[in-house]
Amino acid sequence: MRDHSPTYLDELIGMLAECNMFDAFSSTELRSAAPFFHLEDIEAGNTLFREGDSGTYMGIIHSGKISVMKADGNNRKVQVALLGANKTFGEMAVLDGERRSATCVAKSNCTLLTLSREALDRMSEESPKIAAKVIRAVAVSLSRRLRIMDFQLVNSLG
Repeated sequence: MRDHSPTYLDELIGMLAECNMFDAFSSTELRSAAPFFHLEDIEAGNTLFREGDSGTYMGIIHSGKISVMKADGNNRKVQVALLGANKTFGEMAVLDGERRSATCVAKSNCTLLTLSREALDRMSEESPKIAAKVIRAVAVSLSRRLRIMDFQLVNSLG
């Protein structure tokens, strides 16, 4: 994690602006949201979290690839998604505080923007309108993903 110098905040703002999730945010709103996010560099092969771990943050991939894996009926890891730039992961845990529903592993060196549950709670207290907009953006992202999964499930049934 890096410190929140003015240069660092400008870097965060630029990265948030590049993410589709924040397309509806004005530059002022991005500047208000940025201090609650952190940048993290992750080396290829590192496990970010495992299925069943407690969930404390969500991530937005700025660069690199993340493999999302679930355990099958025989407890083997099956890749269910390979996520790249501007994709999000871990959102459910930030919203509901439940355990992780999948394992995420860096398939390449990655730069991530992260938002912890604690930071989202602090944002809700300090900047409630910005927090509401972030939560809505996360909900829309999850809704889109659910619609895609519904479509895939129906097609797999025949």
